[in-house]
Amino acid sequence: MTAALVRRLAVPVLIALFLSHCTHAPLPATGERPVKIVVLGDSLSAGFGLLPGYAFPERLEQVLRAKGTPVTIVNAGVSGDTASDGLARLDRSVPGDTDAVIIELGANDAEQGINPSVTEAALGSMLQQLQDRHIQVLLTGFHAPPGKGPAYVRAFAAIYPSLAASHSYVWYPDILDGVAGNAALIQLDGEHPNARGVDVIVQRILPQVEELIARVRAARPS
Repeated sequence: MTAALVRRLAVPVLIALFLSHCTHAPLPATGERPVKIVVLGDSLSAGFGLLPGYAFPERLEQVLRAKGTPVTIVNAGVSGDTASDGLARLDRSVPGDTDAVIIELGANDAEQGINPSVTEAALGSMLQQLQDRHIQVLLTGFHAPPGKGPAYVRAFAAIYPSLAASHSYVWYPDILDGVAGNAALIQLDGEHPNARGVDVIVQRILPQVEELIARVRAARPS
């Protein structure tokens, strides 16, 4: 078989695989109103460097629907956003019919060396505003790079226990758990997950997302 023929045969297969991966799974016919989740994040949510349909919010929705969970997940990730940027666009990124929000912000704060107190204040304000709107929250953490120095790493890590003392939310300690440091799961830039890495993130965070959905259901009128 010639190389040209192999290429001609491979293209339709690749297209079919791509379309099947990107297509939204149908919602289960349960009669239950789908839980609407907005992922408010940065490039890790936006899908930097990935083909359409492979970003974290899209893959999470596909996996949940395949399990029979009626859910709609909106990708409100913006590459480069800090926690303060997320706070500034909170109202327009999280519409009134939102049931829950996954806050995936802080990575750019840590990369830029932003004062952890600024990051904590922005995250705290988002948590309070969403609580006031009766929207359930899953907050993801992030470990500051060691190169920022041990004092900064400790101060950044302290943000999340401090927030937990005054706000109620579902907690996922590290958005890149199981992915960071694994070259097979990271793009060539050394920072962003590839498609395989996104799938690892989805599988690891799934129990917390299911807890988030359970909280939404428990708060709905019976």
